[in-house]
Amino acid sequence: MADKLKLTDDQLRGLQLKELGLLKYFSEFCESHDLTYFVCGGCLIGSLRYGGFIPWDDDADVFMPRADYEIFIREYLKENPSERYVLLNETDDTFTRNCFATLVDTSATLVKNYQKDLDIPHGVAFDIFPLDARPDGKLATYVQFFHCIIYSLFRAQTVPEKHGGIMALGSKFLLGIFRSYKLRKKIWKRAERQMTKYNLDDCRCVCELCAGPRIMKNAYPKELFEKTTEISFEGESFKAMRGYKKYLRLAFGEDYMTPPPEEERVVSHDLAYLDLDTPCSDSSFADVLQNSFE
Repeated sequence: MADKLKLTDDQLRGLQLKELGLLKYFSEFCESHDLTYFVCGGCLIGSLRYGGFIPWDDDADVFMPRADYEIFIREYLKENPSERYVLLNETDDTFTRNCFATLVDTSATLVKNYQKDLDIPHGVAFDIFPLDARPDGKLATYVQFFHCIIYSLFRAQTVPEKHGGIMALGSKFLLGIFRSYKLRKKIWKRAERQMTKYNLDDCRCVCELCAGPRIMKNAYPKELFEKTTEISFEGESFKAMRGYKKYLRLAFGEDYMTPPPEEERVVSHDLAYLDLDTPCSDSSFADVLQNSFE
């Protein structure tokens, strides 16, 4: 496994400010298009504990209801409103190894280890996760989970390192059988249709289908997301789900406001290279790769 880049305090803060700029830009676009989003995860916890980023966190994430998520992707790509902020989503011309859309600030250069062999804009990325309906029946839930696994495997086209054993062996076997990009895309597109086919009006809960296998299984009562509320984050106002306290308890446990032990307060993402002062379009891709191994 490649070594993780260790960030200085100045680099981490600079990266957080880039993420804040992405969040502000994204929020303004959503407001102007009447689209719903919710600040989530560590970003939401940071707003409650610290009024901004968790001091050792390096990114910001949001949820969007599936319908708003699809509209956002379609409208953003159609309007192409910014040369600086580029939306990346899987197409025949773009492969990111992500199972969700990312908005990328190309004014900086950031390379993640799992993407360093890809020819994409390697800027600071902001993750956008869709929220989908979770069927009520146990069998239907298992079937949805199965399609989620197939979707994730064939869209990312990577054997999951953190989920070893049978899952890693099965993933390697399936990718070895289905080698064609066109066939893999056909498989994950079908799996995506199956896992997102449920009508929210007929379901009690929503879930994160484009996350990791453990998080996929989380189910949140849909009423937590039926309305938004304002939260303060780094001196700015953003949207969160009205039921954010119960969401955080379900996702992170009752003690979500308690910081982890000192030894666990580290940057979580596997970064290979970072240059906050150089646009990724001005960086030589070969040089970035070479630097990431030094």
